[in-house]
Amino acid sequence: MTNQLHHNYEVLKSFERFSQVDDVFSRSRWDPEVQSDASDRFYSTYRRPLTDWRAAAGFTQHDYALRNAAWHVTDIFAEMYEHDDRRDGFLDPLSMLRDGAGERIDFDSPDAASQDVKHVAKVVGADLVGIAPFDQRWTYTERFSVRTGGAKPNDLPAELTNVIVIGQSMDHDLTRTAPSALAGTATGLGYSLDSVVLLTIAQYIRNLGYLAIPSMNDTALAIPYALEAGLGEYGRHGLLITPEFGPRLRLGKIFTDMPLTRDRPKSFGVERFCDGCRRCTDACPAKAIPGGKPSTERHNRSNIIGVKKWSVDGVKCFNYWSKVNTDCSVCIRVCPYNRDYSKQSSRWWVKLAARSPRLALKLADRQEHGKRLLPKHWWPGSTAPAESDHV
Repeated sequence: MTNQLHHNYEVLKSFERFSQVDDVFSRSRWDPEVQSDASDRFYSTYRRPLTDWRAAAGFTQHDYALRNAAWHVTDIFAEMYEHDDRRDGFLDPLSMLRDGAGERIDFDSPDAASQDVKHVAKVVGADLVGIAPFDQRWTYTERFSVRTGGAKPNDLPAELTNVIVIGQSMDHDLTRTAPSALAGTATGLGYSLDSVVLLTIAQYIRNLGYLAIPSMNDTALAIPYALEAGLGEYGRHGLLITPEFGPRLRLGKIFTDMPLTRDRPKSFGVERFCDGCRRCTDACPAKAIPGGKPSTERHNRSNIIGVKKWSVDGVKCFNYWSKVNTDCSVCIRVCPYNRDYSKQSSRWWVKLAARSPRLALKLADRQEHGKRLLPKHWWPGSTAPAESDHV
C-alpha cells in the first residue's frame, strides 16, 4: 500500500499484478480444479424454474424465490451484453451510460469537488463513500472472456487519477441466517443496489464533463482501494471491516479524472482484534480461512503474489458454495464486528474492541454473538423471540 498503516495488508517487492483469469469465479468456467457439475448447478440455480429445491429450512422454493429476485437487477446488467462477450459488473465495467457533457464544470477546489461527489453519492443511495488515488497495481493485467475461456484486454484511459469507492451495506438479519439461500438475498441486494448507485454517480460525473467508469468485481481489486479510501480495515476472513457495518458490505468503484481530495486510511483496532480472534476460522465450513499470522502463503493461483496478508483459500470456499447451491457468508455471520450499528451498544462495543480486544471478545462470547438465526424465524409470522439490545 502507499500508506503503511495497514500492516496486515503489506505489499512486498515480490508483488505481481493479478489476472482476472485466475480469479476463482473465472476459474469455475475453465479450470477442472474448480469447475464441476456442482459448480455448473450452482450457477443454474439463479435462473432455472423453482421446482426442485431442497426441503431444508433456508433452502426452500420460498427462500430461493427471494434470493433470485434480489439478484435480478444486477443479473440484467450482467446478461445484457453477453452476445458481445461482456458481463457488466463482474467481468467488464458497467456500461449503461450516456455520453457526458462537452464542457466541464470547474469546482473551486478538489475539496469542494469531493464534498459535492460524496453528497450526491449519499443522496442516490451509497452507504459509504471514500476517495483513493488511482493505482495501476490493483488493475487486472487482463480480463476474463467467457466466450474463449481465456484472457481479453483490460484497457483503461491514461487520464485516470482517482477512484471513488462506494460501499453498500448488507441486511443484518439476513446474514444471520447463513448458510442459507435466504442469506444470499443480502448479497444479491447489495450487488443490485450497487449497480444502480454506481451508474447514477458515474452518469452525474460524466454530465459534469469528466471521465467516469463504474466498476464492481471487474477491472481491478476493490479491497486495496477501500483501504486507501479510509472505509475500513482488512480482516482475517479476507473482507473489509468498517466501523459502520462491520464486514457486511459490498464494494464498488468509479475510476475518474475528476480532481478530488483523497481520503486517508483509518485504523480503529481491527488488526489487533483479528490477531487474537479465530471465530471465522473456526466456523468456516470449508476450512478456508487462515488461523495464523498474516503471510505471503498462496493456497493456489487465485491468491495474489507478493502481498503479506490473511489469504483465504478461494477454491475451498467456492467448492462449498457449489455444494450447498448458494454463497455462504458464515464468516460474516460469526464475525464479532457484524452488528446492528443502529444500536448504541454496538457502537460502544467497537470502541471497547479497540481498547481491550480480549474483553470485547469475551463479551461477544457471553452474549452468544454470531449464533445462527433459523431461516424460518426470519419470515413474517415467526414465533422467534425478538433480538435484545445486547452487544
